[in-house]
Amino acid sequence: MEAKKNQKADLKNKSSLFLNLGLTLSVGLVLVAFEWKSPYSGPLKEIGTNSENWVIEDIPLTIQTPPPPPPPQVSVEIKQVDDEIELDDLDIDIDINLSETEEISDVILPGEAPIEEEVDEILDFTEVQATFKGGMEAWYSYLNKNLRYPSLAKRMGIEGTVLVRFVINKDGSVQDVEVLRPLGGGCDEVAMKVIQNSPEWIPGRFKGQVVRSRMVMPIKFKLD
Repeated sequence: MEAKKNQKADLKNKSSLFLNLGLTLSVGLVLVAFEWKSPYSGPLKEIGTNSENWVIEDIPLTIQTPPPPPPPQVSVEIKQVDDEIELDDLDIDIDINLSETEEISDVILPGEAPIEEEVDEILDFTEVQATFKGGMEAWYSYLNKNLRYPSLAKRMGIEGTVLVRFVINKDGSVQDVEVLRPLGGGCDEVAMKVIQNSPEWIPGRFKGQVVRSRMVMPIKFKLD
């Protein structure tokens, strides 16, 4: 039994010895590898003197033309003008030596003064509204005789009402006809024309006086 124990102890000592030797050898090889320098036997190449592999490109010469000379200065001759002018040669009758009590005569221009005409005001609201001569029955009769349905509106089937605004003067004539609400299809033009060609109206009154007034009239278009 003791012999076997001795053999095991010897083997253990030998293994530890070989392990230590291996570690020592490994460390030594690593140190030698770091310290190793390879000698260079070839000649050193001088960069500054060897130009065999250098490529030199030709740089074109640029010729800059000088700027044109400045234009010559033009001399301006200034003539001296006499400050003194003889008034005898001028056809001007001026008397500046006037006394304080002397009055200056009025300047009368040839021709007549323009006449300013007063434009009558157009009223939107009156006490007595302007009416068509003969009343509304006469107005409808006038429309039936003179109002023509436009052919374009017939083909397109357009129906509706056109609102026309106009001014009735003091003499009953019609002026400034315009469309407020159009309908299209030629109805607007027909409505304006029938108002413009209407006979004289009875003008409106305000505070007992005949005045110019503004009216809005609906013109209806309806297909049968």
